Amino acid sequence: MIQKIISHRANIKGPNKDLENNPEQILKVLKMGFDCEIDVWFVDNKFYLGHDEPQYETDYNFLSQTGLWIHCKNFKALITVPISSNYFWHEEDDYTLTSKRYIWTYPNKIVEDNCIIVDNNVDWINKGYNCFGVCTDYIK
Repeated sequence: MIQKIISHRANIKGPNKDLENNPEQILKVLKMGFDCEIDVWFVDNKFYLGHDEPQYETDYNFLSQTGLWIHCKNFKALITVPISSNYFWHEEDDYTLTSKRYIWTYPNKIVEDNCIIVDNNVDWINKGYNCFGVCTDYIK
C-alpha cells in the first residue's frame, strides 16, 4: 500500500517547466501535505535548485525542511546537503539508496515495501503499486 505521494520537482498536474524546482512552488506542495522531490546543486559555496542547471538560489535552512527528497545533481551537493535531510544521487540507475534508506526506483522496475517508484504518467494510480511511495508529476 502506498504511504507517500511525492511531487516530482514540485509539479502538481503534470510537467511545468516554469514551476519546477521553484522555491515558492515547493512550499505550496509541502503546505498541501505532500512530500516533494527537488534537484539541488552546490556551486561556488551556494545551494541552488534546478533540474538541468543551477537556477534558484536557496540555503541550508530551506533544504532542512521535512518532506523534501533531495536529488543531488553534483558531487558538491551530495557532500554538503544537510546530513539530517533525505538525499540521494543517481542518473539512470535502476535503484539507488537514499540517506534515509529508501530505495529510489527508476520507472518500470520491480518494487517492494521500502521503494519509491518514479512514475510520471497521469494514470500511475491505476497501476496498483505495492511500495512505500510514488514520485510523480501528477499528485492531483
